[in-house]
Amino acid sequence: MAVLTLLAPDRAHPAGLAPLRCAGGRAIPAARGADAVARSDLVVDGIVGISGRGALRDPAPALVDAAAEAGVPVVAVDLPSGVDTDTGVVAGSAVTATETVTFGALKPVHVLAAARCGPVHLVDIGLGPLLPEPHATVLDDADVAAGWPLPGPTDDKYTQGVTGVAAGSATYPGAAVLATGAAVLATSGMVRFAGTAADGVRAAWPEVVATDDVADAGQVQAWTVGPGLGTDAGGHRVVEFVAGRGVPLCVDADAITLLAQHRDLRDAVRGRPVVITPHDREFARVAGEVGDDRIGAARRAAADLGVTVLLKGNATVVADPGGRVLVHSSAGSWAATAGSGDVLSGILGALLAAGREPAWAAAAATHVHGRAAGLAAAGAPAPASAIQAHIPAAIRAVLAARPA
Repeated sequence: MAVLTLLAPDRAHPAGLAPLRCAGGRAIPAARGADAVARSDLVVDGIVGISGRGALRDPAPALVDAAAEAGVPVVAVDLPSGVDTDTGVVAGSAVTATETVTFGALKPVHVLAAARCGPVHLVDIGLGPLLPEPHATVLDDADVAAGWPLPGPTDDKYTQGVTGVAAGSATYPGAAVLATGAAVLATSGMVRFAGTAADGVRAAWPEVVATDDVADAGQVQAWTVGPGLGTDAGGHRVVEFVAGRGVPLCVDADAITLLAQHRDLRDAVRGRPVVITPHDREFARVAGEVGDDRIGAARRAAADLGVTVLLKGNATVVADPGGRVLVHSSAGSWAATAGSGDVLSGILGALLAAGREPAWAAAAATHVHGRAAGLAAAGAPAPASAIQAHIPAAIRAVLAARPA
C-alpha cells in the first residue's frame, strides 16, 4: 500500500491527493510518518522541489533519518531534498538518494553532488525546444573518443605532438616521473623532460629525451610545468621561460603558486592557450576562495585571469575565459591521492601538444584520468603510480565508444 506522509497538511493539493486515494493509498500526518517510513519497502522523496533552498526543516529530518537508519531505499523526485539545485551544497539535513528520477533536463546538482543523487534517470517530457543554453556540459565516453588523437598512416613522432614537461626537484623527484610518464602513456608522439630529476626520469622512461635545463629541451608543441618544481627563483625562471615559448601550457601545482605570487607571470599567460589546474587551496591563492558555487568560481577565475581553469575536486569544473563550462563527476574518490594531480597534468599536456583546444583537452584529460583511477583502484585504494599505469586501459575503454 502507498502511504503519503503530509509534512504540511494544510498545503496539500486536493486534486493531487485524489489519484492516490483512488489507487488505494492513504495520507497520514507527519507525527506518524517516521514509523511508516521505517517499515516501508521504498521511500519516494518529494519533500521539496528544484526551487528549494537550504537544509530540510522539521518535521522532515526525522523522516529522512528513519529511512536511513532502517536502510530503506529512497528514490528522489528531481533531486534529493535539502541539496542545492545549482551548487550541490548541503547546508544541513538532506536526503541521500538511492536513485534519482529527473524530468526535462539534468540539473547541476546531478553532477556536483552525484554521491547524493545515486544513478540519475532522465525522463523526457518535451521541454527540449524550450530550454536555454546549458549551464554546463558533461563529456561522456563517446565525446572524448570522438576527439582523442590517434595516429594516422602519415604521422610520425613529431606530427603527433611533442610534449614538454618541466617538473620535479631534489625534494619532489617523483612528481617529474609521474607527470612525464603520464604524457608518454597518453599517446604523445614524443616527450621531452627538463629538470633536476632528469636521471630518475630516464631510468623510469627510457623513451623520454631528458635534459637538466629547460633551455636545452628543444622544440615542443606544449609544456606541462609545475609539479614538484619549487617556488623559488629557479621555479620562476622555468615558468617564465616556458611562458615565453608561445605554445600551449598546462600550469600545475607549484607553477600555480608562482602565478599567484608574481604578476609578471600572470600577465605572460593571460589570453593564451593555457590551462591552470588548481585544487581548492591553490585556487584560493590565485583567484580567491572557491565558496559554495564551484561553477561560478571557476567561471569568474577564467574571466579574471584570461586562461582556462580546471578546478579539481570530486566534481571537477573546467571553465574557459568565454564562459563555457564543462563538468566531470567522479564515480568515486580514488583519484584523491598524492601524485594523482601530476598524472592528470601529464595527460593534459599530451592533449595540448596534439593540438586539442584547452577546455576540451582539460575535460577529456579529467575524464580519462578518472577512468584510470577507477580501474587502478578496483574497489580498494591505489597509488598515483597505479593510476598512471592504467592510462592505456582507460583510453582503450573510452575509445570503445567510438563508432565502428
